[in-house]
Amino acid sequence: MKTYTVAILGATGAVGREMLKILEERNFPVGKLVPLASARSAGKTLTFRGQEVTIQEAREEAFQGVDIVLGAAENNIAERFAPAIVKAGAVFVDNSSAFRLNPDVPLIVPEVNPQDIAGHKGIISNPNCSTIITVAAVNALNQIAPIRSMTASTYQAVSGAGAGGPIELMEEVRALGHGGTVEPKVFSHQIAYNLIPQIGGEQFEGYTSEEMKLQNEGRKIMHLPELKVSCTCVRVPVVRSHSISVSCHFDVPVTVEQARKVIAAAPGCKLVDDLAAKQYPMPLDTTDQDLVYVGRIRRDLTDDNGLCLWCCGDQVRKGAATNAVQIAELLLK
Repeated sequence: MKTYTVAILGATGAVGREMLKILEERNFPVGKLVPLASARSAGKTLTFRGQEVTIQEAREEAFQGVDIVLGAAENNIAERFAPAIVKAGAVFVDNSSAFRLNPDVPLIVPEVNPQDIAGHKGIISNPNCSTIITVAAVNALNQIAPIRSMTASTYQAVSGAGAGGPIELMEEVRALGHGGTVEPKVFSHQIAYNLIPQIGGEQFEGYTSEEMKLQNEGRKIMHLPELKVSCTCVRVPVVRSHSISVSCHFDVPVTVEQARKVIAAAPGCKLVDDLAAKQYPMPLDTTDQDLVYVGRIRRDLTDDNGLCLWCCGDQVRKGAATNAVQIAELLLK
């Protein structure tokens, strides 16, 4: 079997470490692994397939001889190194938002639009975590009838804010349980026993940057240039896995029975929809696996051509690391 030299840019972060795990789990043909991070992490080691691999400092020359770079770093890091990656002849699968809406950069969810990868020019973008989970859940409906618009609310786990999110939640629970007070650092307000209805700064008419991603990225992924989405993103005191409530609106009616049938057969989805038996998607059930669970499918009482559903997915895995590795797998074909 042919093997590949794979670099992970941002290897020491939560998503970077998850990428290592996913590469192992999926038996990706890595001949050589090149973990890249900041200068302060250089020289330390990570374990991959039972062996210690030394972390290197991320520099332009580090990409020479690399075939695929999995990006798990912030926008400024991705933008800084993208030219060097492309110049070195590697393909950059980037998890940041830096290039997602660039018309020359494919934005890929492998279960939805794998064909779009053919047009890449050295950079391929991984979509936003909530976008991935949502479009994976609704794309099968889009095949029955094009989705005209969506109304969505996301319930995003604290780990979506990075490794410090769960730590802050646990520290606040501990402090409040002993009669203490809290001083939020990661989040703008106390997250323990609370919800924060803002993720990102204002971008458009009161909608935040995070809220606009579902519309702007969803249009590109599902090839729906006129798609309209009203989204509210909420940070919730859940450690892992994002949940999304979605109302989809079509030009023609789509029945609940049709929806259940196509979602049950959709790649990457698992139908969990039995209200009488109290069976529906929940964050605890979707953590540390790669399927998007979909349930609570019902008619939208405000629109004869609408359906409501609820979906959950692990935002660190399918919403980030696994989706990136799946894109890399498409490159091998």
